[in-house]
Amino acid sequence: MSGAGGATAPPSAEELRRLCDFIYRRSGIAYGEGKRAYLERRLAQGMERAGTDSVPAYLALLRAGPPESDRFINSITVNETYFYREEHQLRCLGRALLPEIVARRGPGDAVRLWSVPCSTGEEPYSIAVWLLENWALVDAYNIEIVGSDLDDEVLAAAQEGRYAARSLARLSADLVERYFEAPRAGRRQIIRDLRESVRFTAANLVDAASMAAQGRFDVLFCRNVLIYFDDASREAASRTLFDALNPGGFLLLGHSESMARISDRFTMRRFEDAIVYQRPLLPPGARMPPA
Repeated sequence: MSGAGGATAPPSAEELRRLCDFIYRRSGIAYGEGKRAYLERRLAQGMERAGTDSVPAYLALLRAGPPESDRFINSITVNETYFYREEHQLRCLGRALLPEIVARRGPGDAVRLWSVPCSTGEEPYSIAVWLLENWALVDAYNIEIVGSDLDDEVLAAAQEGRYAARSLARLSADLVERYFEAPRAGRRQIIRDLRESVRFTAANLVDAASMAAQGRFDVLFCRNVLIYFDDASREAASRTLFDALNPGGFLLLGHSESMARISDRFTMRRFEDAIVYQRPLLPPGARMPPA
C-alpha cells in the first residue's frame, strides 16, 4: 500500500477491524479479514486521495466525518446494475401487485414506488419504462417513482441518466431509440421526460430517520443488498423496510434473498412471476370491524 509519502505498511488486524467497524456503522455492510485485499485497495485509494501517509491518520480522518468519510463509503458500496434486471419482477408489478393496490384506490390517486438502493438509476428508470410500455392504467393514477441510495456520487449519476451500452444490453433496440437520446461519447442519456419522472433522494437502509423521511410506499424494490449484511443489519433493515410500506404494500428482494429468514412481520406471497413480501393490511391478531 502506498500513500502520499510513499510505501506504507498494510493495516494491522486491529486497524482493519476498526475500518470494518466504521463501514458497518455507516452502511450496515459486514466486512472482515476475508475482504482484506479488497479493503486494502480502497484504503490505499482513499489515503492517496486525502494525502495521508499512515493508516491511523486516515482512520482518524474517516472518524472526523465528511467529506472523506462519505467518499470512502461511496467507494466500497456495490453498484452493479443494468436496465430490466430481474424483469420477471417488473411483470409481477404490472400483472399482480399494482392491480391489488389500485383496487383500493380511486382514479388519480397516488401510487408510490421506491427503489432503494437505486445505484446509478437503472432500476427506477426501468420501472418507469416498463410501466409506460406494459401497464394500461399508467395514466389513470398519480405514479410517483423514487430512487434512493446512500452514495451521493451514484445519485448524481442517476439524475444525469447517461448510460453505456452494457447498461442497455437487455433493452430492445426500439426501446433504446424511443427512450434515450442519440449516443454521445459512447453513452446515451435517458430522455428528459423520464429523467423528470423519477425523483432521487439520499437514504440509508440501516438509518431509520433517513428512511422515514421518504414517507410510505406501495411497492418497494430492495434487491441484492441484504446479502452483504450480517444478521443484525438485516434485522434492522427489515424494520425500516416494513415501516416504509403502506399497509398492504409489497417488498421485492433479489433472487437469492429471502425475508422469511429475517422477519416474520411480512406475509410471503407467491405470484406467477415472482415471490413477494407484503406488509399485512391489518396488524397481527387484529380483526376487521363488524359491518
